[in-house]
Amino acid sequence: MKRKIGTITIGQSPREDVIGEMRDILGDNIEILQAGALDGLTNDEILQFVPKEGDFVLVSKLKDGLSVKFGESYILPRLQKCVEKLDAEGAELIVFICTGKFPTIFNTQKLLLYPQTILHAVVPRLAPHSHIGVLNPDRDQVRQCLELWGQSVEKVEAVVGSPYGDIAEVIQAAEELRKQDVDVIVMDCIGYTVEMKRIVQNITGKPVILARTLVARIVREMMD
Repeated sequence: MKRKIGTITIGQSPREDVIGEMRDILGDNIEILQAGALDGLTNDEILQFVPKEGDFVLVSKLKDGLSVKFGESYILPRLQKCVEKLDAEGAELIVFICTGKFPTIFNTQKLLLYPQTILHAVVPRLAPHSHIGVLNPDRDQVRQCLELWGQSVEKVEAVVGSPYGDIAEVIQAAEELRKQDVDVIVMDCIGYTVEMKRIVQNITGKPVILARTLVARIVREMMD
């Protein structure tokens, strides 16, 4: 019998664009359950979730491929429903498919894994000069990026290139980072792909950490 893990996207499930590359690492012996914070909502309803002052800005992808930006505060109760759904379906652990920062308010006996926590635990140890580059999907996320990563390293170069738009955005972001003498580059959104990582590596010549594959490797280690 396959072991089960739960995954929660802040957008709409299923997210095969993400899960497919994670499955390549996790293997065939793990069943991946999915739930989405925006499942069941129309695009018009989601567009009402405009980030409030001080709200954590999130970016995700909908079933129709549309990229949306919204405030975290709107989806917290819906995330709890996702946790309950995956718990009931038998998930042994639950992974948030988002690198955003979430409050530890969710009620479950299962282990919750947050990519943001994993990234901030790993990346500073890979930066001998405490100088990193960070790719963000949206310009409205730059300030929170500088604030959060500024707590983990001494110097942060934040650039913008959406994983859900033209690949030229990611290329331009990589060109900007190529001019900076960073130790390592973080692709700080679960939407960035393995192909995008290779593009950034080729342009910058720097080590690049991709959130989705890093998290998948840790889950694989835990489940083996």
